[in-house]
Amino acid sequence: MKTHLYTYIIAVLFVVSMPACQKGYLDKSPLNGPSDETYFANQDELVLSVNGLYKYLNYLPLDNMPTNLSIDDATDMGWDRNNSSLQALGKGNHDSNNGYALTIWTEGFRVIGKCNFILDNIEKVRSNSTAAIFNRSKAEARFVRAYVYQYMIDYFGDVPLITNVLKLEDAKLPKTPKIEIVDFILKEMTEAAPDLPLNYTGADVGRATRGAALSIKARAALNNGRWADAAEAAKLVIDSKVYSLHTNFGALFSYAGQNSPEIIFAFQFLKAANTKVHNTPNNFLSRNGLGFTNKVPSQSLVDVFPCTDGLNIDESPLFDPQDPYKNRDPRLGFTIAVPGSVFYNYQFETHRDSLKCWNYNTTPATRVDNQDALNAFATFTGYCWKKYVDLQDRLDRANSELNVIQIRYAEILLIYAEAKAELNQLDESAYAAINLVRTRPSVNMPQITTGKLQDEFRSLVRKERMYELANEGFRLADLRRWKIAEKAMTGNFYGRVQRGLVAAAPQIDENGLADYSAVPNRADMRVIEVRTFNKNRDYLWPIPNIETLTNTNLVQNPFY
Repeated sequence: MKTHLYTYIIAVLFVVSMPACQKGYLDKSPLNGPSDETYFANQDELVLSVNGLYKYLNYLPLDNMPTNLSIDDATDMGWDRNNSSLQALGKGNHDSNNGYALTIWTEGFRVIGKCNFILDNIEKVRSNSTAAIFNRSKAEARFVRAYVYQYMIDYFGDVPLITNVLKLEDAKLPKTPKIEIVDFILKEMTEAAPDLPLNYTGADVGRATRGAALSIKARAALNNGRWADAAEAAKLVIDSKVYSLHTNFGALFSYAGQNSPEIIFAFQFLKAANTKVHNTPNNFLSRNGLGFTNKVPSQSLVDVFPCTDGLNIDESPLFDPQDPYKNRDPRLGFTIAVPGSVFYNYQFETHRDSLKCWNYNTTPATRVDNQDALNAFATFTGYCWKKYVDLQDRLDRANSELNVIQIRYAEILLIYAEAKAELNQLDESAYAAINLVRTRPSVNMPQITTGKLQDEFRSLVRKERMYELANEGFRLADLRRWKIAEKAMTGNFYGRVQRGLVAAAPQIDENGLADYSAVPNRADMRVIEVRTFNKNRDYLWPIPNIETLTNTNLVQNPFY
């Protein structure tokens, strides 16, 4: 699998200077690179150019990590220890010079510009290309462009909709209303899907498929309240019978899971010739595992995972405050390293009095100094992220080639369930979708029984997305779609009690938000930071300041 697109991407590096957005979305043709007059002479050049789109789509905006593995740390789910632009987005003290938002804006429009270059020039190669390759390549470029627009409107709202390479005199475009861009995304994915294969083999594995196009259509529709469109697109993916859930939830996010039938679309990484690698292990790993531990999950996320009877921890008789990680949804342990577990072959203990721990990397195991208690930069919350941390990267943590999933079948099942909930069409298929996720082998949570009211089913789906999709980049869009960010993102951001345990379970509300106001020893919990959320401003990120200065037709988002 690791030879797929990157077999060609090394070759396509000479095309990196084809028209690209250097600042914002203005395409510039450099003097030393191909232009629309000199490029696209044959099918090989077309394929090379389309291959390059995947490389540029897979940019790393912070700490050499894919966006979807860092962005949840700007929500109630997690925290970035670095004094970074990501931390500012989570804390609510960001402005229009925020570097994380700037990178996503700039790189997003860079990719859009490259797609437009291909689509503007693709007819030149029609006669020198097979119909299958021509149609597939055109569909891939449309897919990538719509893929980018899907997340751009999630983050920024209205943005310029650009579908052709711009000339200098046309560059200062105003925003396009978000609703029009949603229509564009749905149309593009609908029209691209038939020209994309159901799957690939060999060197083509990693390209956009028909299922990927329909999945992004479903995601964009869901995030923008187009419930019927979301349900329809998700159902097409389900009915295709191409995908199935990985039996081992934890292994899905490891090298062992890279060929899983659950994966619909993933960013590809490869160490060969330093083609593309990422630094996720260093950012997530514990100090004993020689990581930086600078991206960490919250106490509130730990507490939202239910007990094995399916009840919230404030309702279940199985919950014991003195043994809080026992009898919990198995996805807690697959997603988060909790005290008392084994993480990266070390006994994981973050209690400040746990001065020694077991190292299971030796035979027999040995007692060593516990850096997860002793190191000043050990996890501030008491927990670590586990997805995409694999022992195979132990000797080269900064250069992981573990592919990072962008779309998987479980998300599509939950899109379908949520869309059906919002339509109040709680038929057998809606229950089947959520229960398939809950009852996968290795998770085995109780099925949701039929007969739920709309509000009840909606609540169950919202919490299920937290259990299933934590630290995969969906939380910000979820909070915004459900209009609960001002509650979730305001007040104390908590870590664990450093020399003890929380005396009682917090109250878990219908959206999976934890309330610690009645916890007797709340004062002993570590307050990592105090967050603010301006509901009149923070449902959108700011348009980068440099963009509004350069383009006076580009109106800044409210209150920035």
